[in-house]
Amino acid sequence: MTWTLARRAERMNPSIIREILKVTERPGIISLAGGLPSPETFPVEAMREAADRVLRDAPREALQYAASEGYGPLREWVAQHLGESGIRADASQVLITTGSQQGLDLCAKVLIDAGARVAVETPTYLGALQAFTPYEPAIESLATDDEGPTPEALRAAGGVRFAYLLPNFQNPSGRTLGEARRAALVAAAQAAGVPLLEDNPYGDLWFDTPPPAPLASRWAEGVVYLGSFSKVLAPGLRLGYVVAPKALGPKLLQAKQAADLHTPVFNQRVVHEVIKDGFLATHVPTIRARYKAQRDAMAAALDRHMPPGCRWQVPAGGMFFWVTLPAGFDAMALLPQAVEQGMAFVPGAAFYADVPQASTLRLSFVTVSPERIEQGVAALARTLELAHRKAA
Repeated sequence: MTWTLARRAERMNPSIIREILKVTERPGIISLAGGLPSPETFPVEAMREAADRVLRDAPREALQYAASEGYGPLREWVAQHLGESGIRADASQVLITTGSQQGLDLCAKVLIDAGARVAVETPTYLGALQAFTPYEPAIESLATDDEGPTPEALRAAGGVRFAYLLPNFQNPSGRTLGEARRAALVAAAQAAGVPLLEDNPYGDLWFDTPPPAPLASRWAEGVVYLGSFSKVLAPGLRLGYVVAPKALGPKLLQAKQAADLHTPVFNQRVVHEVIKDGFLATHVPTIRARYKAQRDAMAAALDRHMPPGCRWQVPAGGMFFWVTLPAGFDAMALLPQAVEQGMAFVPGAAFYADVPQASTLRLSFVTVSPERIEQGVAALARTLELAHRKAA
């Protein structure tokens, strides 16, 4: 039997990160590749106790079909929590999703027609490109400087369906938009009539000072805000949320109903039980402290081992370093050689919407001990040295 694939299926591609993770399962490989939260941060006991209470107090409700919008008390918690950062939204604007990745897919489904223009950062989150591409947009890369996308580029993007931005500790670059740049970007978007998708999975993972206020706090009717519980609790729960302007919310809800009816309500109730009394206020600082120590270890290891000509910035939060190698190096070609040396990274080319920069790579520091970070970076430096010798 021959199956005829839809045109959108032809545009679906495997995640290079998921493919690389298969390699890292080999014994002895130090993986600085996957963007996985540290399992040491998962609040196992709090989850176990919350699950017991949910099954004791509301077992049938927790195991039954539920509203597509999400569990009411959790939606109210999200609205109140975001209000503390200046986002003016009520619970009716909150849609609980099966991970924030589903939020990207729902936005794409509702907002993108074949041939429609969509703007993204340079580089940008690979998962967003995977979510958008099947709907056949014309994806445009916004010009970027050291501070992030430029306001001039956003003004020139008039007519796009939306611009997708990650203001805080961006995946993959680790950069954060400053206060002045955020204000300038929102002003440019308003002037050009460009709606914004603001994706913020890492915003709570700051190390010294919190990032500036969200874009959504500056332009409520022009920004769709996406958040996640994956980085502050556990990714296996697959819980995220979308906060949408009231004009857009009903269509996102209809797309959600068609996709999976609703996000697992048991997970929603357990998470609400965990966080409702302020648990995150004490839990998240322990994650920050852990990740900051690992960030510092990677920064020191890069300084010690990487050869001249390599460039990176030390991130102020999040999970990633973005490294640019000297001209002539191809990170994709280097990856098998790095694996031979006992480490793995993510080549940067996959994070570009159009013209890839082959000399870039992403390193994640949160799932590896400082000692293993040192060993992994040293192995990367050896890989570069050996490749240089072969090319000489």
